[in-house]
Amino acid sequence: MAHTNRTNTNRGQRGKTAGRTGPTGTSGRARSELRALRREVPRTVGLLADERDFAAMRGYRTFTFDDHRKYLRRVDGLLRSLATEGAHTSVALFDPEEFAEYCAEAGHDPDTVIARGRFTARIAASGGAVVPYTGQPVGQLVPQLVNTAVRRATWEYATMVLADLGECADCGVDIGRASFDRASRLLTHLIERAGPGTHHLVCSIPAPDEQLLAALQVMRPDTGPARLDASESAEFVTVLAAGIALDSPGGVVLRTTGPGAPDRLHGWRLRGSGLAPLSEGQVFSAYCTDADTGEPLSPEPGVEYRAGFDLGIEDADIHS
Repeated sequence: MAHTNRTNTNRGQRGKTAGRTGPTGTSGRARSELRALRREVPRTVGLLADERDFAAMRGYRTFTFDDHRKYLRRVDGLLRSLATEGAHTSVALFDPEEFAEYCAEAGHDPDTVIARGRFTARIAASGGAVVPYTGQPVGQLVPQLVNTAVRRATWEYATMVLADLGECADCGVDIGRASFDRASRLLTHLIERAGPGTHHLVCSIPAPDEQLLAALQVMRPDTGPARLDASESAEFVTVLAAGIALDSPGGVVLRTTGPGAPDRLHGWRLRGSGLAPLSEGQVFSAYCTDADTGEPLSPEPGVEYRAGFDLGIEDADIHS
């Protein structure tokens, strides 16, 4: 009887506790706080952008997908599901070769979900190719990721070029640093002289191993400072600096758009440590000639081809 009474009492107490805290023993307020904390935790989803990378991952037993298009649809559904939870989600470009190297160095079994999760987290932490998910379909995410990866590789290569140049044998100046400072000044003057409008700049530099390209979008209001992305700006300056340091025959083009007016195209040739304006005819020829065949191309409608303008900055020797 006593045992029965104790059992009944415990049941009553458990019932009261369940009424206060819920079936899991966690109060409603605690569960609400946990949900709020989950929204504070960023999520990163690794994405296999092309079929070649997808095929490489199919060699792992624990990777259960067998169709790349279906896989992309599943990723798209996962991202939309995560978005409904209110958490910040980003997408990382998953490279199977880098994943295998990471597992070999860290001693992880690559044929595990945990290893893939750790590698994805490492991509985000190390500044790899990552883009924020803002509701865009996966069909838009893939080219964004690829473009981000190309930009990062270009920036890393240009940075390596500058770092490897060392100091000037005659004056002791760090050539890479001096070239970077000079490129920064050139960009600042170019933006100032471009005036109000939306400007799209492209810097093209032939390097020993590859063609370096960097693009920069600049919003210049009628009053106030120009608005531009800090990362894109750093990449642009680094590529331009590599051209200066290598004494490359590269160049910069500027396309300006504004309401109620045709687009304007300007161009400059990198010469020494400066940007020499191209003539109107040279700008037209650069845009209206097929780079592979040399055959003429039709001018783009609604576009004015103009000479590059003076940047108002004197030529300088980066060693001085």
